[in-house]
Amino acid sequence: MFQNLLNLFCFVLAPLYFLYVCVQHLSPKAATVLNRKPSTPKAEYIRNIMAESGQAPSFDKRRLVVNKVLARAQQESAGGIFRRCIGRSELKFLDPFLMFVDFSLTPPSGFPDHPHRGFETVTYMLQGGLIHQDFAGNKGTIRTGDVQWMTAGRGIIHSEMPAGEGPSKGFQLWINLASKDKMTEPSYQELLTEEIKRAEEDGVEVRVIAGESMGVRSSVYTRTPTMYLDFTLNPGAQVHQKIPESWNSFAYIIEGEGVFGSSNSSPVAPHNLLVLGPGDGVSVWNRSSKKLRFVLIGGQPLNEPVAQYGPFVMNTQAEISRAIEDYQYFKNGFELARSWRSK
Repeated sequence: MFQNLLNLFCFVLAPLYFLYVCVQHLSPKAATVLNRKPSTPKAEYIRNIMAESGQAPSFDKRRLVVNKVLARAQQESAGGIFRRCIGRSELKFLDPFLMFVDFSLTPPSGFPDHPHRGFETVTYMLQGGLIHQDFAGNKGTIRTGDVQWMTAGRGIIHSEMPAGEGPSKGFQLWINLASKDKMTEPSYQELLTEEIKRAEEDGVEVRVIAGESMGVRSSVYTRTPTMYLDFTLNPGAQVHQKIPESWNSFAYIIEGEGVFGSSNSSPVAPHNLLVLGPGDGVSVWNRSSKKLRFVLIGGQPLNEPVAQYGPFVMNTQAEISRAIEDYQYFKNGFELARSWRSK
C-alpha cells in the first residue's frame, strides 16, 4: 500500500504540482496557451502581445469611430465638383473645424474674389494647382503636394482659381479662431511639397503638415492647436497615432480601404469621413492588397459660441453684422478692397 501511494505521488501528483508552479511564472502569452487565463489585466495583455510584434501603441485608450459620413460628389455654384464632409446637415461643425471639403476644379470654375474674417483656411493640393491672389498684393500658385495655411484674421479678400487645363484637386479645411485671435492681422504659412517633413517605417509613410508623428514635428504654427497628417500604409501595415485626449479628431480616406479604431471593425472605403470618439490615440490597419491613404486631422476645441454668415465666422450676430458693414464700407481690415480686383 505504501509503495502504491509513493508511486502515485512521484509519477502523478508531483509532476502536476510542478506544472502548476511553472504556469504561475510563465509570460501572459504562454499562460493563455496553457491556462486560457492570462495573469495580467486584459488591456495590458493586449499591449504586451503588440509589443512582441513590434507594433505597440504608445497610448492607453484607443479612439473608436463614432460617426461615419459619406461625402458624395456634388456640383456647386462655383462650377467645380465638391465632396463636402464637415459643414453639411449631417455634420455641421466639429469644434474647432468649420468645414472640410474635397474639391476638384476645372477652368473656368474656381473661387473668384471673396472675403474672409475670423478663422483660418488650410489648402492642401493633391493634383494640379491653384492660383491664389489677395488684396495685399500676394500672389502665387499652390501646386501638387503644397500647403497654404492662411490666417484670415480681421479680414482678407482673395481669389483661388485652377492653374492649367486639367483638374485641380485637393482639400480645404476651415479652422475656427478663438475670440482673442479673430481680429489678428492676416498672414500666411506656405509649404512646398519638398518642405513638408516626412517619416517612414514598417510600411507606413506620413507627411506631417501640422503636429507630430513618428518622431517628426512640423514647423507650422497653429493658433488653434491642430494636427494634420497624411498617411500611406502598404498592404499589411498598421499605424498607432497619439492624439491629445481633449481634442476632437477625424480621418478621411483618400484611396484604398482601412480598418479604423478597432481591429474587428469593417474596412472603410474612400470618400468616407470618420469622426473619432474619446481616447488618446487611434489605430489603423491596412488588410487589403492595395495601398491605403488617408488624412488624420485633430484640433483642440474652443468651446466658444459660433456665429457664421458665409465667409464670416465670429462669436455673436452683432459681430457678424459689423463684419458685413466693414466689408461693404471698406474699413477695419477691408480698406484695400476699395480698389482691388484679381487679374
